[in-house]
Order: sequence, then C-alpha cells, then structure tokens
Amino acid sequence: MKRVIVACGSGVATSQTVASKVKRILSEKKISAEVEAVDIKSLDHLIKNCDVYVAITKPKKAYGIPTLNGIAFLTGMGMDAEIEKLIAALK
Repeated sequence: MKRVIVACGSGVATSQTVASKVKRILSEKKISAEVEAVDIKSLDHLIKNCDVYVAITKPKKAYGIPTLNGIAFLTGMGMDAEIEKLIAALK
C-alpha cells in the first residue's frame, strides 16, 4: 500500500489536520493509501518507507520522493495543484 507522511513540529495539531484532509481527499478520489501525521524529529527515520511527503514547514533537504506544500491544504490556496501532485504520485 502507498504511504503518505505529513510532518509538523510536534506531530499533533497541524499535521493531524492536514493528514485528515489528505485522507478525506484520497477517499473521495478512491485512492488507497496510508496517511500518517508525525513530528519533524521522526521524519528522517520514517520517510524511508513513504511514497509522498506533505511538508508543513519548508523542507531543509531533499528526500528523493514527491514533497508537497502542506500549507496549501490548510489555507486552500494552491491546494488544487498539490492535490494533482498527490494523485500523480500515488498512481
């Protein structure tokens, strides 16, 4: 199964909100994927098994997988473009 990871500073508030929205969007599009919210400190360890990274903060390095702008999922600004990237990465 494909896996999406959403990371913010604490892995609680913002990443949980975005992860819930991503799960809903994928469900509506009938795309099966596991979506997990994590804290930024766990990212290096957990990202090795992921297909897509949704970043709440600006990534400090490249991870070799599609990296999406998580703020777009919070604000709605630019969200359609990020959804297209998400779907393309998971197909």
